[in-house]
Amino acid sequence: MTYGYIEMARFFHPLIAVLARATDSELARYVEYLKAENRILRGKLPKRVVCTPAERQRLIKLGKPLGKAIKELITIVTPRSFARWISESKKEKKGKKTTRKPGRPRTPEEIRELVIQMAKDNGWGLGRILGELKKLGIRKVCKTTVRNILKEHGFDLGPKRGEGTWDEFIRIHAKTLWACDFISKKVWTLGGLVDYFVLFFIHIDTRKVHIAGITPNPDGRWMAQQARNMCMFFDDWPDKPEYIVCDMDTKFTAQFESILEVDDIELKRTAVRAPNQNAYAERFAQTLKQECLDHFVVLGEKHLRHLVGEFVEYYNEHRPHSSRGNLPLSMAEPPAPVECLGPKDVVCHERLGGLLRHYERKVA
Repeated sequence: MTYGYIEMARFFHPLIAVLARATDSELARYVEYLKAENRILRGKLPKRVVCTPAERQRLIKLGKPLGKAIKELITIVTPRSFARWISESKKEKKGKKTTRKPGRPRTPEEIRELVIQMAKDNGWGLGRILGELKKLGIRKVCKTTVRNILKEHGFDLGPKRGEGTWDEFIRIHAKTLWACDFISKKVWTLGGLVDYFVLFFIHIDTRKVHIAGITPNPDGRWMAQQARNMCMFFDDWPDKPEYIVCDMDTKFTAQFESILEVDDIELKRTAVRAPNQNAYAERFAQTLKQECLDHFVVLGEKHLRHLVGEFVEYYNEHRPHSSRGNLPLSMAEPPAPVECLGPKDVVCHERLGGLLRHYERKVA
């Protein structure tokens, strides 16, 4: 703007000299020309031109004596804005200048964060959030304010309809939700290579894994027995399951499902070719294969049971999990911090010939 102001000054000096020598009719033609030129120049500029305080004061000084005629001449701002400039300049002279920005005061940051938190945690619509704010004693927030806050942070403005998303279902039911799946492994037997199937269940909230059974023939009869076994297992679990997630594998038979339903456990089948809907079970299956089974040529069912059993105990008791703050599933809180630990201060425990290792502090 400083450069533009200098250019305007260089232009106006000869212009004033021309106007001083002009007659009234010539002045009228000059003004008409300048107005037309000004409109052309304004059309090539951005929609809004921001004036510096010094430029604003100069326009007030020159435009105020013109009275109502300024409405026909001014183009840089609206006549209403020019009138506001004059009003503000009067207040400044009387020492009543205000530092508040024009418009309504911004909603306090704490209330904005509370609105965002409510929307994030519950998926509520505008009316429900506004009702909760009123219940908390926050009276100065209106529906429009809540709408603007949600729009600013990319939230859907309407309440959630229907059953919600799959992620929401997983999060809401985590404590009473399990997932199950099969892991297959080729095993050398006296009859040659045989495909064995490991049926496992994983608790979504704690991530703990339970091996239900291992067999080369997971037929309907075997699956029905596993369902009965799991019902007895769940009787001893702190939070009885409401749902078990599984894929569309035909090994999960109607009889398997009906036995679970008798115990008030509903089987939730994922969509076709949608492994992400059973992501916890899929991830454990990948971990078991990559960290254990892929390292061995399995010789017989007994060998497979030993490998799986050792890994699951290591997984549930000693292996750190990123989803649990890199703590083992068996550790609720991290141990007391220490300044320094060296090799002589810890002991290494090995499983499966050193394939699985974990470390503990030496007992003092």
